[in-house]
Amino acid sequence: MIILPKHTKLVLALLAFLPLYFMVAALGTKIGVWDWKIGLMTLTLGGGIIVLGITALAALVSLVLAMRSKPRHNGVLAVAIIGLLGPGAALAVFMSTGGKAAANPIHDIATDTANPPAFSAATVAAREAAGANPLSDYQSPLGKIALYQKAGVSPELAVKSHAQIITARKDRPAPLPLGGASKAEGVAAVAAAMGAMGFTDIRPDAATGTVEGVAETFWFGFKDDVVARVGDTQVDFRSVSRVGVSDLGANTARINELRERTEALLGAASR
Repeated sequence: MIILPKHTKLVLALLAFLPLYFMVAALGTKIGVWDWKIGLMTLTLGGGIIVLGITALAALVSLVLAMRSKPRHNGVLAVAIIGLLGPGAALAVFMSTGGKAAANPIHDIATDTANPPAFSAATVAAREAAGANPLSDYQSPLGKIALYQKAGVSPELAVKSHAQIITARKDRPAPLPLGGASKAEGVAAVAAAMGAMGFTDIRPDAATGTVEGVAETFWFGFKDDVVARVGDTQVDFRSVSRVGVSDLGANTARINELRERTEALLGAASR
């Protein structure tokens, strides 16, 4: 039986602590122990990088000691290598997140950029009560919107509007043609698709042809408000994050999935 040296036990302890640390940071945000800025920015990105660095440093020291020990134990070497690879992979994820933020500078996406679907007074009130970002004018340059002024957008982005940024996306979500479906069928299909995606507070309104719902992320509990406007010939979608500047592409991906699910339900109903 191998008796593990203290440096290896330390690396194992740090490797066990890492997932627990990030889980606490995320779930603490979700249940309201602290706000998202502390949970994401301070604990996850700030403190998380420090914890990852400490783990990697301890693993590096452990690897050097394991290489110098006689005889060498493969198990001790393996723990040290894992202790280096684990934090390295996590840091790579953080770096890719930074790239996603740069590629997705806004958090309000709609299929109709000239006349984006409007949220009801109830949704606007809920956003205000939650301290959410104000809804943006799609035609105003980012440099003239307070949130982006505070975030310090680049000069290249400062002159671009939401409409221009969305239109330039390669994965820009498109409206969904109703085809032979009725407006009522469209409303029902959107509501069902939202339910299948796990949305909460789903509110279909056949009279206005709108469907609203709230999407919530699992770990941090970030909430995004979603609205679909069902017209006579097509369905337009809009998804807006309540907090943050970049949505990391989440709203675009959500609209595309909601569109696909709605299209499938409408197709199944017509058969």
